[in-house]
Amino acid sequence: MFRPRLLLACAGISSALIAAADAQSFPDLESALHDHPSLQAMAWQAEANRERANAATALPDPVISAGINNFPIFDPSFSDFLPTSKSVGIQQKFPSLAGRNARAGEALARASEIREMRAQRYAALRGDLIALLHEKQRTRIQRDLAEERTEKYDALTRVAERELDAGRPALFRLAEIEGERAELDRTLVELNGQAEQIDARLVELLGTVPDTPPPPVMPIDWSGDAMAFHAVRVADAGIAVRDRGIDDAKAGWKPEWGVQLTYQQRESGANYTGDDWVSGMVSVTVPFWASKNQAPRLRAAKAERAAARANFSAAARTAAAQYSTYRSMRLTAEQSAAVLSRKIVAIEDEITSRTTIYESGVGDYAPIIDGELAILKLRSEMAGEQARIATATARMNALLVTQ
Repeated sequence: MFRPRLLLACAGISSALIAAADAQSFPDLESALHDHPSLQAMAWQAEANRERANAATALPDPVISAGINNFPIFDPSFSDFLPTSKSVGIQQKFPSLAGRNARAGEALARASEIREMRAQRYAALRGDLIALLHEKQRTRIQRDLAEERTEKYDALTRVAERELDAGRPALFRLAEIEGERAELDRTLVELNGQAEQIDARLVELLGTVPDTPPPPVMPIDWSGDAMAFHAVRVADAGIAVRDRGIDDAKAGWKPEWGVQLTYQQRESGANYTGDDWVSGMVSVTVPFWASKNQAPRLRAAKAERAAARANFSAAARTAAAQYSTYRSMRLTAEQSAAVLSRKIVAIEDEITSRTTIYESGVGDYAPIIDGELAILKLRSEMAGEQARIATATARMNALLVTQ
C-alpha cells in the first residue's frame, strides 16, 4: 500500500509543479532568473567586497602587553634591584590614511566591477531564456508539421496504390514515398532529441521546464557608443580597480605611525623608593628600501592598468563584432524566411490550379498532395528561420545595456 500511495503523491507533486510552470508568464520567468546560482554568487561577492571596504579604513587592533623587567635570576626579588619592575603596555599603529583609503576604494571598485559582471551575466541568461523558448516553440511547430506530413504520406500512399491497382506504373512512386517517410521519421527522432536538450537547458536556467509562450523580440539598435555594451562596461570597471591599485602603491611612500605607552610598577627597596615609571614611544616608517619595495609595486600596478586599458579596447572591438555578427545572422534569416514565404505562395497557386484541373475530371490527385507536402516542409523550414531570427535578436540585444 505504501508504494502506490508514494507514486500517487509523486504524481500529485509533479502535476502541481507542471501546473505552476504552465501558469508562469515571461515576467515571472525573468524574476525567477534572478535566483540563478551564478547571479547569487556574484551578489555575495559584491557584498564581500563592500564589507572589505569598510574594514580597510579601520585601524588595526591595539597590542596590550604585560611582563616583568630586569628580574634577578639567582636572587629573586622585586625590591633588591633598582631596575626591577612589573610593566603593562599598550601599542597602537596608525597605517597610512592614504593607503587605507586606497584599499577601501579598490574594494568598492571591485564591487562595482562585479555588479557590472552580474548585469552582463543576467542579460546573457535572459537572452538564452528567450532563445530557448523560441527554440522550444520551433520544435513543437516542426513536430506538428511532421505529423501532418505523415498523414499526407498516408493519403499519397493510398493514391499510389489505387494507381497501381488500375495498372498504372506507380511502384517506383511507392518506393519513393517510403524513402521520404523514413527520412521524416528520422527528422522526428532528431526533433524529440532537440526538445529534450532544450528542456534540460531550461531546467539549468530556471529549475523547471515552463510552458510559457516566447515573448516577441525586437532588435535594439546600437548607438555607436562602446559603453553601451555590457562587456565594455565590465572592462571600464576593471580600469577603475587598477587605478585604485596605483593609489595603493603610491601610498607605500607615506609614513606609518605608531604609539606605545608602558607603565612600570616598582617595589620600594632598602636603598631607594619604589616610585613607578611611565615610558612612551612614537615610531614612524621610513621608505629606505623604496627602490626594492615601493617602486616595483608601483610599476606593477601601472602595468596592470595598461593591461586593463588594452582589455577595454579589445572588449569594445569584440562586442562590436559580435553585434554585427548577430545582426547579419538575423538579416540572413529574415531574407531566407521571405524567400520561403514566396515559395509557399507559388506552390499554393499551383495547388489551386491543379485542383481546378482535377475537379474538371482531368489529371490525378497525387500532384496536389505533393504540393501540400512541399508546403508543410517549407513551413517547417520557415519555423526554423523564425527561431533563428528570434535567437539572433535575443543574443544581439543581450550585448547591450538596456536599463
